[in-house]
Amino acid sequence: MSDTPVTDMSFEQAMAELETVVSRLESSQVALDDSIKLYERGAELKRHCEMKLKAAEEKVAQITLDPNGKPDGLKPVEG
Repeated sequence: MSDTPVTDMSFEQAMAELETVVSRLESSQVALDDSIKLYERGAELKRHCEMKLKAAEEKVAQITLDPNGKPDGLKPVEG
């Protein structure tokens, strides 16, 4: 588990660490107190990844294409 603040991580970094956390928790070789810390870190990593994905989806949704299939500009995202 890294000491890097989750907010400073890229999506890829957070996802890789989340996979490590899940593997450690599934191994059943972790003490209860450590399991709780891992679970908390995993929850924080999951939230971070979800926020990054949502932001990326919103950016993609804003792109419109012209009749030739090229980006035509940006539209505001509704909702």
